[in-house]
Amino acid sequence: MISRRTLLTAPAYIRAFSTSKPHLLLLMSDQHRADWMGCDGNSAVSTPNLDALAREGVRFRHAFSSTPTCTPARAGLLTGMSPWRHGMLGYGKVAEKYPVEAPRILREAGYHTTGIGKMHWSPQRNLHGFHQTLLDESGRVESPDFKSDYRAWFASEAPNLNPDATGIGWNDNTAKPYVLPERLHPTTWTADCAVRFLESYQQAQPFFLKVSFARPHSPYDPPQRFWDRYTEARLPEAVAGQWAAGNKPRNSNRDDIWHGDVGQALTRRARVGYSGSVSFMDEQLGRVTEALRKRGWLDETLIVYLSDHGDMTGDHYLWRKSYAYQASARIPMIVRGPGAAKGAVNDVPVEIRDVLPTLLTAAGASVPAACDGQSLLQAKRPWIDMEHDVCYDKSNHWTALTDGQWKYIYHAFDGREQLFDLVNDPHELRESTDAEALRLWRSRMTTHLEPRGERWVRGGKLMPRPASMLYSPNYPATTSSAASAEK
Repeated sequence: MISRRTLLTAPAYIRAFSTSKPHLLLLMSDQHRADWMGCDGNSAVSTPNLDALAREGVRFRHAFSSTPTCTPARAGLLTGMSPWRHGMLGYGKVAEKYPVEAPRILREAGYHTTGIGKMHWSPQRNLHGFHQTLLDESGRVESPDFKSDYRAWFASEAPNLNPDATGIGWNDNTAKPYVLPERLHPTTWTADCAVRFLESYQQAQPFFLKVSFARPHSPYDPPQRFWDRYTEARLPEAVAGQWAAGNKPRNSNRDDIWHGDVGQALTRRARVGYSGSVSFMDEQLGRVTEALRKRGWLDETLIVYLSDHGDMTGDHYLWRKSYAYQASARIPMIVRGPGAAKGAVNDVPVEIRDVLPTLLTAAGASVPAACDGQSLLQAKRPWIDMEHDVCYDKSNHWTALTDGQWKYIYHAFDGREQLFDLVNDPHELRESTDAEALRLWRSRMTTHLEPRGERWVRGGKLMPRPASMLYSPNYPATTSSAASAEK
């Protein structure tokens, strides 16, 4: 039988916004799994600044990334739309322009808009309405004339050093301490830029500042002091479900595998490096909020913290992201400031698409009809949808629904289903055998996908979809993105 569980609604967490427009600070990390924070119950990992934001605001326990890889998640953040509506069903290129874009619409609402760190857009200097951006795009170079601001700064500060000297690939599961001076680390640079922005800001209008850290995404390369903090720590060990035995063989001998048992020692080493990267990011994020406090703006600013997706770090013998499972799809989501009561934990299922409506509501601007999201502080829905087109291998292709208590996954390659009871099995170790719950969630998925046509649902039944469909018909057909959509 289906358990009766209480769905918390938003009114208990709402206070009226002040009449003046607040500043808006969007703090973002890359590949931060939600359970790698003290405030989420992980006592082994030090995240004092995120914990403070949670104590002083609202933490959303059931926050998800609907398409848990970098670019489609960022498309949802940019537009406030669901994957089908913004058009990215998997890892592709963020379109050049959408009908609704967060920086542009906030600029039109009277905000000075700045983005710092990783945007992961294409073309890479696309502003999408920002007045200015300072970019750290890691090793991505999409055109011969592009050099990220971080790389240009590094070349001027350390012309005889290599920014990639630590020697770990962008998706490797290996880890080691950063081999260069800590001040040269991209996490430090991102915080430095944000602090300087806040210290020097003199514009008459309120600001919208997006600070986007490229870590704890691999390479797992924290400074030595953060590496040392976790070498003897009692970190959570990787878990493996009864259903996951097929993931145990390595898919290759490279370090950037997407599945495989690398052994307890190497898995732990990855988690030491990952934990150090999380704590280092948290420390630098704290420098940003401290700069805000010193200007006297902390309580006049709506702060949102989130990540684009999580990181499997060996759970179920899986690595990286793009999966429906909790370590990949569940993300941190914290809101502090006007409208958010202190120390609340909200159990409404929310998603990245909800961030833009939250910012617009705080700014006193209307939420465009094109947005699928809801303000986080007013969200009320029974479940959230998730999906990912083929990634790494044709077998990794799925759609899913979750309310944070149950999760239903339909594997598009062969029609295999998984149902997890997240209340009694939070690590997804056992597939639920509750037949009534399975029928309910399958019916919900059928209703959700049926408007997409017979490729998705035929005769009232979900259809396997072994072929890739990276972009939906709603993907904007701008000059370069149209070419990408045809591939």
